[in-house]
Amino acid sequence: MSAVTARHRQTTATALLAFGLLLLLALPLAAFETRAKAAYVYDLGTGTVLLEKNADEPLPPASMSKLMTLYMAFEALEDGRLQLDEKLPVSRHAMSYKGSTMFLNTTDRVRVEDLLRGIIVLSGNDATVVIAEALSPDGTEAGFARMMTERAREMGMTNSHFTNSNGWPQAGHRMSLRDLGTLAKRIILDFPTFYPMFAETEFRFDGRAPKNIHNRNPLLGLGIGADGLKTGHTQEAGYGLVGSARQGNRRIIFVISGLDTKEARAEEAERIINWAFRQFVEKTVADRDEAIATADVWMGDTGQINLIAPEDLTILLPARKLKDGLKGIIEYRGPIEAPVSKGQQVAELVIARKDLPEARLPLVSDRDVARGGIGPRLRTAANVLMGRLVEKAKSLF
Repeated sequence: MSAVTARHRQTTATALLAFGLLLLLALPLAAFETRAKAAYVYDLGTGTVLLEKNADEPLPPASMSKLMTLYMAFEALEDGRLQLDEKLPVSRHAMSYKGSTMFLNTTDRVRVEDLLRGIIVLSGNDATVVIAEALSPDGTEAGFARMMTERAREMGMTNSHFTNSNGWPQAGHRMSLRDLGTLAKRIILDFPTFYPMFAETEFRFDGRAPKNIHNRNPLLGLGIGADGLKTGHTQEAGYGLVGSARQGNRRIIFVISGLDTKEARAEEAERIINWAFRQFVEKTVADRDEAIATADVWMGDTGQINLIAPEDLTILLPARKLKDGLKGIIEYRGPIEAPVSKGQQVAELVIARKDLPEARLPLVSDRDVARGGIGPRLRTAANVLMGRLVEKAKSLF
C-alpha cells in the first residue's frame, strides 16, 4: 500500500487515523433487480454481502432445508457417530414420504454414503428421514428436527426453525435466506472432503427409478463455476436454490426463493452468478506484515507499536472505476494497555465503499510489549498529566 497519509483524532476512548489510499473508487453501481421474492448473495473470500432482499424473513425453505440434515450428518461422520459404509434401516415413516424419493422400502438397509448422494443428487425425502432417525436421540424425525433447531441457533442461524428433516410443507418450518447462506458457507468451509458430492450430476441407486438419476441443480455443467448446493420447491415456497460458484480465486454463495417456475429459477441463478463475478473485483489494500500506522501503548516497556496487516488484506469493489481516493479510518481503543503480544489484533482498518457495506479488516501488533517497570509507568503518568495540562491551557484561549 503506497502514499498513505494520516492524522490523529485522539479521544479518551478511541483513537482514529484517517487516510487516503491510492486505489480506484467505483462509480455508482446500478442495483441488481432480481425477480426472486427473496435473495441473498455473498462473496466468500472477502466476506462481502453483495445483495440482500428480504434476507432475514423466515420463509418456507422446501428441500433447501435438507442442507441442515446434511450438515449434521457430516458432523456425525467426522466424530465417528456414523460411518460411510454403515447400513441403516428404513422405517415405515421414512418410506411413507412422497415427492422426491429414492424409492426406499422397509426391507432395505442402505449405506450412509448412498443415502447422502440420495439426498444431495436425488433430493430424497425418504433418505433424509433415514439419516434423521439414526441420529435422533429418541429415534424419531421430530426429535431430530428439535436437534436441527438447536444446532442452527448454535451456528448463529436465528431465523430458522425445523419441524421435519426434509422441508416437507409443515406449519412452523422456516428458514431465512441469510441463514441458508450461512449454512452453505459452513458446509463449504467445514467439510471440504464431502462438498464435491454436491457437484455430482447423477446418481444411480440399485437400478431403481432409472429416470430419477439427475441432480436437480440446473447450473451444473454450464461452465460458469457452479458446484453446489441444493434446489427446493413447494407450492408455498415457489422455486428456490442455494447455490455456489467459483471462478478464479473468488467464490460466491447465493440463495434465491419464490420464483414461479424452474426455468425462471435457472435463469435468475445464472444472472446472479454473471453479475457477481463481472461487476465486482478484488483489490489488495495492504500486504502481509505491512505497517499501516502506529499506536500508543499505555504502561509498556515501549511507548508505541506498529499496526500491521496479519495477512494480505483484500476487499471487493465494483468493477467500474474512477481515479480517486478510497477513504478509511483505523479504529482502536487507545492508548493500548500493555502487555501486548506480537500478532495480537488491536485495531481495525475500516474502509467505506459505495454501494457495498464498509469493509472491516484486522490489524495486529508488530511486536511483544511487556508491562513496564516503575520508570515507564512514571513517564506514562507524566505524559498523560502534561497532555491534560496542555488541553486545559488550550481551552483558555
